[in-house]
Amino acid sequence: MQGNGEDHANDDAARAAGFAAPFDRAEWFDLLAAHGFAGRGRFDARGHADTTTAWLPLRVEKPGHLAGLTNWYSFAIRPLYSGRGDHDIALLELFHNLQTQAARLSLYPVRDDEQKEIVTALRAAGWWVKAMRAGDRHWLDLGDMDHGAWWASRPGALRNTVQRKAKKGIVDIQLLTAFDHGSWAAYEQIYAASWKPEEGHPALLRAFAEAEGAGGRLRMGIARIDGVPVAAQYWTVEGGTAFIHKLAHVEDSLKASPGTLLSAALFRHVIEIDGVKRVDFGTGNDGYKRDWMNRHDPLWRIEAFNPSRVAAWGPALKAFARSVLRKES
Repeated sequence: MQGNGEDHANDDAARAAGFAAPFDRAEWFDLLAAHGFAGRGRFDARGHADTTTAWLPLRVEKPGHLAGLTNWYSFAIRPLYSGRGDHDIALLELFHNLQTQAARLSLYPVRDDEQKEIVTALRAAGWWVKAMRAGDRHWLDLGDMDHGAWWASRPGALRNTVQRKAKKGIVDIQLLTAFDHGSWAAYEQIYAASWKPEEGHPALLRAFAEAEGAGGRLRMGIARIDGVPVAAQYWTVEGGTAFIHKLAHVEDSLKASPGTLLSAALFRHVIEIDGVKRVDFGTGNDGYKRDWMNRHDPLWRIEAFNPSRVAAWGPALKAFARSVLRKES
């Protein structure tokens, strides 16, 4: 089942709550499905409470096993809502309804501040639930800080590097707020020459960037040395948050620190020009993220098993037995 007008109402609710993100919009899930990430098929789970609807986009992993409609570009998966009624009741009904469709449900990545709500609703609906820490999330909470205060709070080594390298004037920085074919080609060239593994799905990423550019949310930076692109970053801005999606640099340019200078320029832009209050560095526990961010939370994998389905008993037994063995070892 594809997205529809009802799903787009969820976008309005998310923005009103201050939680707007690329991964909360119906277009994102439609894009994943269009590029082959719906597994054996897409299933949009819903629950209702008066005028409120809870919505959770899923894919069919295999018969009886549903999972969150995500891929490696996704920062998070969570239920979304339309209407101002009781979200808890709508989510409870969603998971009740899902028991007629699946023996097993897998959700990843789930943010730390949302896993308890999901686990509580699943258990109340009668599922056996196992929640496991599975990864990390680094993000910046600016609070009342302006750019100057935030920058003063960063490690001295980082601030000294930016000051010294910028003073040399070797690196030219270009910032874009609209999609540009030439700049995207430069990004792909840099990525191919970087330390990064081969891009997982470049066509999807480009389509996403084009859509974000059309919506005015794209923030992209290219660093050049002697006119040659050596570093690139792809961000978006939405709902008071900047999202860092992709970054790459050419290895032999490291001495000039083009990636660091590019990050500094983009942070300044999104804080001073866009006025964001949060910056989300996505999934992963890379050490360099700590230099820029002041918050670190775990991500979670939730596995839920439907006891009314015999097909769930074996996988559930294995999942819970593994956790017991880990505690005893």
